[in-house]
Amino acid sequence: MAHDVQDEVQAMQGVPAIPTILEVVCQTAGMGFAAVARVTEDRWIACQVRDNIGFGLGPGSELEVETTLCNEVRKYRDVIVIDNVAEDPVYSSHHTPKLYGLQSYISVPILLPDGRFFGTLCAIGSKPANPSNPQTLATIKLFADLIGFQFDAAEKLNSARASLLGEQAASDLREQFIAVLGHDLRNPVASLGGGISVLQREPQSEKSMRVLHMMRGSVLRMSVLIDNVMDFARGRLGGGIALQKDYEAPLGPTLDQVISEIQSGHPERRIEADYRLSDAVGVDHQRIAQMFSNLLGNAITHGSVEHPIHVHASVTDGELHLSVANAGAPIPKEAMQKLFQPFKRGDGGSSMQGLGLGLYIASQIAEAHGGSLAVNSDESETRFTFRMPVAAGDDPVIR
Repeated sequence: MAHDVQDEVQAMQGVPAIPTILEVVCQTAGMGFAAVARVTEDRWIACQVRDNIGFGLGPGSELEVETTLCNEVRKYRDVIVIDNVAEDPVYSSHHTPKLYGLQSYISVPILLPDGRFFGTLCAIGSKPANPSNPQTLATIKLFADLIGFQFDAAEKLNSARASLLGEQAASDLREQFIAVLGHDLRNPVASLGGGISVLQREPQSEKSMRVLHMMRGSVLRMSVLIDNVMDFARGRLGGGIALQKDYEAPLGPTLDQVISEIQSGHPERRIEADYRLSDAVGVDHQRIAQMFSNLLGNAITHGSVEHPIHVHASVTDGELHLSVANAGAPIPKEAMQKLFQPFKRGDGGSSMQGLGLGLYIASQIAEAHGGSLAVNSDESETRFTFRMPVAAGDDPVIR
């Protein structure tokens, strides 16, 4: 795998969670500038930046590496943290604080899973702060680990996606997808989700709560992406979509849970639900939740922000109907034919996040239940509808 510096900078610029992470770093550490930087022996390049104090750097900007403290982080692969430059016994007379006028500072190494040093997650303040606080320091270290995992996974996923065109790479892809997504990504994403839950239970400012909502939305998108790619790997490389049906639990609470999760990441959007489900329906609740989450996420991404999203679920004439409808621009006719194919996206406009697997996985879950997933789209609304026959008295099965 090639590791050209400019290619790596560009790849890191495409990691969608970083802007939110940088905002939270600034809020948590009490600093006005944060960045993810690629640092080598002779270059310091900003990949993504959050600049609330007019420091003057943007994505792609470079500093002379020997003038930065990040260069020392690269050499020793250890954290540098300064609460107050004037009182710091080591850095009060250091050339870097004097050169850039910083009063507080933190820089954490970003290491990739294979041990490679990528660069730093760093922040500076124009006044003294308290980044050495144990909770703050632990949070920023966690973010640095997550960025390293995200970058490494993006490299491997891009490589795997290209290799899918060749049948001979199938067995390698299975191992790569399962190993990378099942372990390397799930653990840091789960840790980040847990950290967000802890912070949301503590008193926060209105701005901090908005940031935490954005972060929860990012975690949900990452979780959906992991699930989609793993299911794609299983479906294409053997194993298929596995079901474990539950004939006792009602479906309504499962749908409510998905709506609640999506709503937590998009509190500004309205979702109106109408259920007409008198009895439990034999479905795999986890898989239905996954399909429903993909459909609802699709409506959030493409639907009009000025109109509510409508969810309807009912059992009619021996069929379960579950639909998600949103207002907005209709899906182009040429895109409709490929909508449920892997690596295809609706209109190429606002849908560039993700790999284009969501609707494909949703259709596969529908088929595994013996049902179907269809779409109707016109000027008034776009509606995705899942239909599945409901047979009374079926024995519980695992498919």
